[in-house]
Amino acid sequence: MASLSLKHIYKKYPGGVTAVSDFNLEIKDKEFLILVGPSGCGKSTTLRMIAGLEEISEGELWIGDTLVNDVAPKDRDIAMVFQNYALYPHMTVFENMAFGLKLRKVPKEEIKRRVEEAARILDINHLLERRPKALSGGQKQRVALGRAIVRNPKVFLLDEPLSNLDAKLRASMRTELTKLHKKVETTFVYVTHDQVEAMTMATRIVVMKDGLIQQVDTPQNLYDLPCNLFVAGFIGTPQMNFISARLVEEAGELYITFGPHKIKVPAEKANNPALKEYIGQEVIVGIRPECLHDDPAHIASTPDGVINATVEVTELMGAEIYLYLSFYGMEDATNGKNIIARVSARSTSRAGDEIQIAFETSRMHIFDKDTERCIVH
Repeated sequence: MASLSLKHIYKKYPGGVTAVSDFNLEIKDKEFLILVGPSGCGKSTTLRMIAGLEEISEGELWIGDTLVNDVAPKDRDIAMVFQNYALYPHMTVFENMAFGLKLRKVPKEEIKRRVEEAARILDINHLLERRPKALSGGQKQRVALGRAIVRNPKVFLLDEPLSNLDAKLRASMRTELTKLHKKVETTFVYVTHDQVEAMTMATRIVVMKDGLIQQVDTPQNLYDLPCNLFVAGFIGTPQMNFISARLVEEAGELYITFGPHKIKVPAEKANNPALKEYIGQEVIVGIRPECLHDDPAHIASTPDGVINATVEVTELMGAEIYLYLSFYGMEDATNGKNIIARVSARSTSRAGDEIQIAFETSRMHIFDKDTERCIVH
Protein backbone atom coordinates (compact mmCIF):
# COMPACT_ATOMS: atom_id res chain seq x y z
CA MET A 1 0.00 0.00 0.00
CA ALA A 2 1.19 3.54 -0.51
CA SER A 3 0.86 7.21 0.19
CA LEU A 4 1.10 9.77 -2.60
CA SER A 5 2.86 13.10 -2.56
CA LEU A 6 2.23 15.78 -5.19
CA LYS A 7 4.71 18.65 -4.95
CA HIS A 8 4.22 21.86 -6.95
CA ILE A 9 2.58 19.98 -9.85
CA TYR A 10 1.74 21.95 -13.00
CA LYS A 11 0.13 20.88 -16.26
CA LYS A 12 0.74 23.31 -19.11
CA TYR A 13 -0.45 22.78 -22.68
CA PRO A 14 0.92 24.43 -25.83
CA GLY A 15 -0.54 27.90 -26.37
CA GLY A 16 -0.09 28.99 -22.78
CA VAL A 17 -3.04 27.02 -21.32
CA THR A 18 -2.40 25.94 -17.72
CA ALA A 19 -4.83 23.21 -16.64
CA VAL A 20 -3.36 22.62 -13.16
CA SER A 21 -1.34 25.17 -11.15
CA ASP A 22 0.99 24.58 -8.18
CA PHE A 23 -0.88 21.50 -6.93
CA ASN A 24 0.46 20.43 -3.52
CA LEU A 25 -1.10 17.50 -1.69
CA GLU A 26 -0.15 14.64 0.64
CA ILE A 27 -2.46 11.65 0.24
CA LYS A 28 -2.23 9.23 3.15
CA ASP A 29 -1.98 5.47 2.88
CA LYS A 30 -5.46 3.82 2.71
CA GLU A 31 -7.19 7.21 2.42
CA PHE A 32 -10.33 7.72 0.31
CA LEU A 33 -9.55 11.10 -1.22
CA ILE A 34 -11.94 12.78 -3.63
CA LEU A 35 -11.16 15.58 -6.08
CA VAL A 36 -14.29 17.60 -6.73
CA GLY A 37 -15.10 20.70 -8.73
CA PRO A 38 -16.94 21.92 -11.83
CA SER A 39 -16.12 20.69 -15.33
CA GLY A 40 -12.78 22.00 -16.56
CA CYS A 41 -11.30 22.62 -13.09
CA GLY A 42 -8.36 20.24 -13.65
CA LYS A 43 -9.41 17.31 -11.47
CA SER A 44 -9.34 14.61 -14.21
CA THR A 45 -6.07 16.04 -15.56
CA THR A 46 -4.57 15.67 -12.07
CA LEU A 47 -5.76 12.06 -11.87
CA ARG A 48 -4.32 11.30 -15.30
CA MET A 49 -0.97 12.76 -14.24
CA ILE A 50 -0.97 10.42 -11.22
CA ALA A 51 -1.76 7.53 -13.60
CA GLY A 52 0.99 8.55 -16.02
CA LEU A 53 -1.46 9.15 -18.86
CA GLU A 54 -0.58 12.86 -18.88
CA GLU A 55 2.94 14.19 -18.65
CA ILE A 56 3.73 16.41 -15.66
CA SER A 57 4.95 19.82 -16.88
CA GLU A 58 6.54 20.82 -13.57
CA GLY A 59 6.78 19.40 -10.06
CA GLU A 60 7.31 15.99 -8.48
CA LEU A 61 4.98 13.03 -8.01
CA TRP A 62 5.96 10.44 -5.40
CA ILE A 63 4.22 7.10 -4.80
CA GLY A 64 5.55 5.89 -1.46
CA ASP A 65 9.30 6.56 -1.55
CA THR A 66 9.57 6.49 -5.35
CA LEU A 67 9.67 9.51 -7.64
CA VAL A 68 7.48 8.41 -10.58
CA ASN A 69 7.51 11.40 -12.96
CA ASP A 70 9.31 9.33 -15.61
CA VAL A 71 7.93 5.91 -14.66
CA ALA A 72 5.66 4.29 -17.27
CA PRO A 73 1.97 3.89 -16.29
CA LYS A 74 2.23 0.07 -16.25
CA ASP A 75 5.09 0.25 -13.74
CA ARG A 76 3.43 2.61 -11.23
CA ASP A 77 1.46 -0.15 -9.49
CA ILE A 78 -1.81 1.73 -9.81
CA ALA A 79 -5.16 0.71 -11.28
CA MET A 80 -7.57 3.11 -12.97
CA VAL A 81 -11.34 2.77 -13.36
CA PHE A 82 -12.81 4.92 -16.15
CA GLN A 83 -16.18 6.55 -16.63
CA ASN A 84 -17.02 4.41 -19.67
CA TYR A 85 -15.92 1.06 -18.08
CA ALA A 86 -13.62 0.24 -21.09
CA LEU A 87 -14.53 -3.47 -21.17
CA TYR A 88 -13.59 -5.70 -24.09
CA PRO A 89 -16.93 -6.67 -25.72
CA HIS A 90 -15.70 -10.02 -27.17
CA MET A 91 -14.43 -11.29 -23.78
CA THR A 92 -16.40 -12.77 -20.91
CA VAL A 93 -16.44 -11.08 -17.52
CA PHE A 94 -13.81 -13.57 -16.30
CA GLU A 95 -11.58 -12.85 -19.30
CA ASN A 96 -11.98 -9.09 -18.89
CA MET A 97 -10.95 -9.29 -15.24
CA ALA A 98 -8.07 -11.68 -15.98
CA PHE A 99 -6.68 -9.85 -19.01
CA GLY A 100 -4.22 -7.59 -17.17
CA LEU A 101 -2.90 -10.51 -15.13
CA LYS A 102 -2.34 -12.61 -18.27
CA LEU A 103 -0.27 -9.80 -19.78
CA ARG A 104 1.88 -9.89 -16.65
CA LYS A 105 2.37 -13.67 -17.05
CA VAL A 106 0.67 -14.46 -13.72
CA PRO A 107 0.15 -18.27 -13.35
CA LYS A 108 -3.32 -19.55 -14.35
CA GLU A 109 -4.20 -20.86 -10.90
CA GLU A 110 -3.29 -17.53 -9.32
CA ILE A 111 -5.40 -15.67 -11.94
CA LYS A 112 -8.37 -17.91 -11.21
CA ARG A 113 -8.00 -17.37 -7.45
CA ARG A 114 -7.73 -13.59 -7.74
CA VAL A 115 -10.65 -13.23 -10.18
CA GLU A 116 -12.94 -15.40 -8.08
CA GLU A 117 -11.98 -13.52 -4.91
CA ALA A 118 -12.68 -10.13 -6.57
CA ALA A 119 -15.97 -11.47 -7.98
CA ARG A 120 -16.98 -12.60 -4.49
CA ILE A 121 -16.17 -9.16 -2.99
CA LEU A 122 -18.23 -7.45 -5.72
CA ASP A 123 -21.03 -10.06 -5.78
CA ILE A 124 -20.60 -10.83 -9.50
CA ASN A 125 -19.67 -14.56 -9.21
CA HIS A 126 -22.77 -15.46 -11.25
CA LEU A 127 -21.75 -13.16 -14.13
CA LEU A 128 -18.27 -14.54 -14.88
CA GLU A 129 -19.32 -16.29 -18.12
CA ARG A 130 -21.38 -13.40 -19.50
CA ARG A 131 -20.21 -10.85 -22.03
CA PRO A 132 -20.48 -7.08 -21.42
CA LYS A 133 -23.49 -6.61 -23.74
CA ALA A 134 -25.52 -8.87 -21.43
CA LEU A 135 -24.75 -6.71 -18.37
CA SER A 136 -26.51 -3.72 -16.86
CA GLY A 137 -24.66 -0.45 -16.23
CA GLY A 138 -24.13 -1.28 -12.56
CA GLN A 139 -22.82 -4.76 -13.39
CA LYS A 140 -20.38 -3.34 -15.96
CA GLN A 141 -19.14 -0.91 -13.32
CA ARG A 142 -18.50 -3.80 -10.92
CA VAL A 143 -16.58 -5.68 -13.58
CA ALA A 144 -14.42 -2.61 -14.22
CA LEU A 145 -13.76 -2.40 -10.48
CA GLY A 146 -13.02 -6.13 -10.38
CA ARG A 147 -10.45 -5.78 -13.14
CA ALA A 148 -8.68 -3.20 -10.96
CA ILE A 149 -8.97 -5.20 -7.72
CA VAL A 150 -7.35 -8.38 -9.10
CA ARG A 151 -4.09 -6.49 -9.63
CA ASN A 152 -3.77 -5.66 -5.90
CA PRO A 153 -2.52 -2.16 -6.79
CA LYS A 154 -1.01 0.30 -4.33
CA VAL A 155 -3.46 2.98 -5.47
CA PHE A 156 -6.92 2.95 -7.06
CA LEU A 157 -7.72 5.87 -9.38
CA LEU A 158 -11.40 6.33 -10.23
CA ASP A 159 -12.48 8.90 -12.83
CA GLU A 160 -16.21 9.70 -12.45
CA PRO A 161 -17.04 5.97 -12.35
CA LEU A 162 -20.72 6.44 -11.42
CA SER A 163 -21.70 9.22 -13.82
CA ASN A 164 -23.27 6.86 -16.38
CA LEU A 165 -25.59 5.23 -13.83
CA ASP A 166 -29.13 6.27 -12.96
CA ALA A 167 -29.75 8.11 -9.69
CA LYS A 168 -30.94 5.10 -7.66
CA LEU A 169 -28.09 2.86 -8.80
CA ARG A 170 -25.59 5.63 -8.25
CA ALA A 171 -26.72 5.91 -4.61
CA SER A 172 -26.36 2.16 -4.01
CA MET A 173 -22.96 2.05 -5.76
CA ARG A 174 -21.71 4.83 -3.47
CA THR A 175 -22.37 2.53 -0.54
CA GLU A 176 -20.71 -0.39 -2.34
CA LEU A 177 -17.60 1.65 -3.10
CA THR A 178 -17.29 2.71 0.53
CA LYS A 179 -17.56 -0.95 1.62
CA LEU A 180 -15.04 -1.94 -1.05
CA HIS A 181 -12.54 0.63 0.20
CA LYS A 182 -12.78 -0.83 3.72
CA LYS A 183 -12.36 -4.40 2.41
CA VAL A 184 -9.35 -3.89 0.15
CA GLU A 185 -7.65 -1.32 2.44
CA THR A 186 -5.99 0.52 -0.42
CA THR A 187 -5.54 4.22 -1.20
CA PHE A 188 -8.43 5.51 -3.34
CA VAL A 189 -8.18 8.73 -5.37
CA TYR A 190 -11.57 9.51 -6.89
CA VAL A 191 -12.70 12.28 -9.26
CA THR A 192 -16.27 13.58 -9.48
CA HIS A 193 -18.18 16.79 -10.14
CA ASP A 194 -20.99 15.49 -7.88
CA GLN A 195 -20.52 16.97 -4.42
CA VAL A 196 -23.03 14.47 -2.95
CA GLU A 197 -20.67 11.63 -3.94
CA ALA A 198 -17.78 13.52 -2.39
CA MET A 199 -19.60 14.26 0.87
CA THR A 200 -20.84 10.69 1.36
CA MET A 201 -17.70 8.69 0.50
CA ALA A 202 -14.52 10.69 1.13
CA THR A 203 -12.29 10.75 4.17
CA ARG A 204 -10.99 14.05 2.75
CA ILE A 205 -12.11 16.23 -0.16
CA VAL A 206 -10.05 18.46 -2.42
CA VAL A 207 -12.19 21.26 -3.89
CA MET A 208 -10.74 22.61 -7.16
CA LYS A 209 -11.51 25.59 -9.37
CA ASP A 210 -9.64 26.78 -12.48
CA GLY A 211 -6.76 24.37 -11.86
CA LEU A 212 -6.19 25.56 -8.29
CA ILE A 213 -6.88 23.87 -4.97
CA GLN A 214 -9.44 25.93 -3.04
CA GLN A 215 -9.63 23.87 0.15
CA VAL A 216 -8.66 20.40 1.41
CA ASP A 217 -10.57 19.10 4.42
CA THR A 218 -12.98 16.51 5.80
CA PRO A 219 -16.52 16.60 4.39
CA GLN A 220 -17.96 18.01 7.62
CA ASN A 221 -15.35 20.77 7.90
CA LEU A 222 -15.89 21.79 4.26
CA TYR A 223 -19.59 22.06 4.98
CA ASP A 224 -19.29 23.91 8.30
CA LEU A 225 -16.11 25.95 7.70
CA PRO A 226 -15.77 26.82 3.99
CA CYS A 227 -12.72 29.00 3.36
CA ASN A 228 -14.29 31.07 0.58
CA LEU A 229 -17.45 31.86 -1.36
CA PHE A 230 -16.79 29.23 -4.03
CA VAL A 231 -16.42 26.33 -1.58
CA ALA A 232 -19.44 27.53 0.42
CA GLY A 233 -21.61 27.58 -2.71
CA PHE A 234 -20.27 24.36 -4.21
CA ILE A 235 -20.67 22.11 -1.17
CA GLY A 236 -24.24 21.53 0.02
CA THR A 237 -27.63 20.85 -1.60
CA PRO A 238 -29.52 23.13 -1.97
CA GLN A 239 -26.54 25.46 -2.05
CA MET A 240 -25.86 28.13 0.54
CA ASN A 241 -27.84 31.36 0.21
CA PHE A 242 -25.78 34.51 -0.40
CA ILE A 243 -26.97 38.03 0.44
CA SER A 244 -25.11 41.27 -0.29
CA ALA A 245 -25.27 43.33 2.90
CA ARG A 246 -23.61 46.12 4.86
CA LEU A 247 -22.02 45.67 8.28
CA VAL A 248 -23.00 48.48 10.65
CA GLU A 249 -22.47 49.28 14.33
CA GLU A 250 -25.26 50.69 16.50
CA ALA A 251 -24.95 51.26 20.25
CA GLY A 252 -21.95 48.96 20.45
CA GLU A 253 -23.73 46.10 18.61
CA LEU A 254 -23.01 44.85 15.09
CA TYR A 255 -25.78 44.36 12.53
CA ILE A 256 -25.98 43.29 8.91
CA THR A 257 -28.40 45.37 6.84
CA PHE A 258 -29.84 44.61 3.39
CA GLY A 259 -32.66 46.62 1.87
CA PRO A 260 -34.96 47.59 4.75
CA HIS A 261 -33.92 44.55 6.79
CA LYS A 262 -31.57 44.38 9.77
CA ILE A 263 -30.21 41.32 11.59
CA LYS A 264 -28.04 41.36 14.70
CA VAL A 265 -24.65 39.65 14.51
CA PRO A 266 -24.30 37.32 17.52
CA ALA A 267 -21.65 38.22 20.11
CA GLU A 268 -19.32 35.30 19.32
CA LYS A 269 -18.98 36.58 15.74
CA ALA A 270 -19.19 40.31 16.53
CA ASN A 271 -16.23 40.04 18.94
CA ASN A 272 -13.98 38.66 16.20
CA PRO A 273 -11.32 41.35 15.52
CA ALA A 274 -11.24 40.43 11.80
CA LEU A 275 -14.93 41.30 11.43
CA LYS A 276 -14.64 44.67 13.16
CA GLU A 277 -12.39 45.88 10.35
CA TYR A 278 -15.40 45.63 7.99
CA ILE A 279 -17.73 47.98 9.90
CA GLY A 280 -19.38 50.30 7.39
CA GLN A 281 -18.41 48.12 4.43
CA GLU A 282 -20.23 45.84 2.02
CA VAL A 283 -19.96 42.13 2.84
CA ILE A 284 -21.62 38.93 1.65
CA VAL A 285 -23.65 36.95 4.17
CA GLY A 286 -23.97 33.21 3.61
CA ILE A 287 -26.59 31.06 5.31
CA ARG A 288 -27.55 27.48 4.56
CA PRO A 289 -31.20 26.67 3.77
CA GLU A 290 -31.58 24.55 6.94
CA CYS A 291 -30.59 27.58 9.04
CA LEU A 292 -33.70 29.53 7.97
CA HIS A 293 -36.81 28.68 10.00
CA ASP A 294 -40.53 29.41 9.71
CA ASP A 295 -41.71 27.73 12.92
CA PRO A 296 -43.02 29.82 15.84
CA ALA A 297 -40.45 28.47 18.34
CA HIS A 298 -37.45 29.71 16.32
CA ILE A 299 -39.17 33.00 15.50
CA ALA A 300 -39.92 33.64 19.19
CA SER A 301 -36.36 32.78 20.30
CA THR A 302 -34.62 34.95 17.66
CA PRO A 303 -36.18 38.44 17.91
CA ASP A 304 -33.11 40.11 16.37
CA GLY A 305 -32.93 37.72 13.43
CA VAL A 306 -36.47 37.69 12.01
CA ILE A 307 -37.59 39.28 8.73
CA ASN A 308 -40.77 39.17 6.66
CA ALA A 309 -40.81 37.16 3.44
CA THR A 310 -43.12 36.08 0.64
CA VAL A 311 -43.28 32.40 -0.31
CA GLU A 312 -42.91 32.19 -4.09
CA VAL A 313 -42.77 28.39 -4.57
CA THR A 314 -42.79 25.33 -2.31
CA GLU A 315 -41.22 21.96 -3.08
CA LEU A 316 -42.28 18.98 -0.98
CA MET A 317 -39.30 16.62 -0.70
CA GLY A 318 -41.01 14.06 1.54
CA ALA A 319 -39.25 14.54 4.87
CA GLU A 320 -38.85 18.30 4.34
CA ILE A 321 -40.08 21.25 2.30
CA TYR A 322 -38.03 23.75 0.33
CA LEU A 323 -39.46 27.26 0.49
CA TYR A 324 -38.35 29.68 -2.24
CA LEU A 325 -38.63 33.10 -0.65
CA SER A 326 -38.42 36.72 -1.74
CA PHE A 327 -37.80 39.58 0.68
CA TYR A 328 -39.12 43.07 0.12
CA GLY A 329 -36.49 45.39 -1.33
CA MET A 330 -33.90 42.62 -1.75
CA GLU A 331 -33.60 42.05 -5.51
CA ASP A 332 -30.14 43.66 -5.59
CA ALA A 333 -28.99 41.90 -2.43
CA THR A 334 -29.63 38.43 -3.87
CA ASN A 335 -28.95 39.16 -7.56
CA GLY A 336 -32.64 38.63 -8.21
CA LYS A 337 -32.51 35.04 -6.89
CA ASN A 338 -34.86 33.46 -4.41
CA ILE A 339 -33.59 32.59 -0.96
CA ILE A 340 -34.22 28.91 -0.15
CA ALA A 341 -35.31 27.70 3.29
CA ARG A 342 -35.27 23.99 4.10
CA VAL A 343 -38.03 23.48 6.67
CA SER A 344 -39.97 20.67 8.31
CA ALA A 345 -42.56 18.77 6.27
CA ARG A 346 -45.04 19.89 8.95
CA SER A 347 -44.63 23.51 7.82
CA THR A 348 -47.91 25.22 6.94
CA SER A 349 -46.25 27.81 4.65
CA ARG A 350 -47.70 27.81 1.12
CA ALA A 351 -47.02 29.70 -2.11
CA GLY A 352 -48.27 33.26 -1.87
CA ASP A 353 -48.12 33.42 1.94
CA GLU A 354 -46.51 36.35 3.75
CA ILE A 355 -44.50 34.74 6.53
CA GLN A 356 -41.76 35.47 9.06
CA ILE A 357 -38.36 33.80 8.66
CA ALA A 358 -35.87 33.43 11.51
CA PHE A 359 -32.16 33.44 10.65
CA GLU A 360 -30.09 31.04 12.77
CA THR A 361 -27.48 33.75 13.18
CA SER A 362 -24.96 31.57 15.05
CA ARG A 363 -24.51 29.62 11.80
CA MET A 364 -24.16 32.61 9.46
CA HIS A 365 -20.96 33.02 7.43
CA ILE A 366 -19.66 36.47 6.47
CA PHE A 367 -17.41 36.86 3.42
CA ASP A 368 -15.21 39.65 2.07
CA LYS A 369 -17.01 41.00 -1.01
CA ASP A 370 -13.80 41.59 -2.99
CA THR A 371 -11.54 38.64 -2.11
CA GLU A 372 -14.47 36.25 -1.41
CA ARG A 373 -12.54 34.84 1.56
CA CYS A 374 -14.54 33.95 4.67
CA ILE A 375 -14.12 36.50 7.48
CA VAL A 376 -16.05 34.63 10.19
CA HIS A 377 -17.95 31.33 10.33
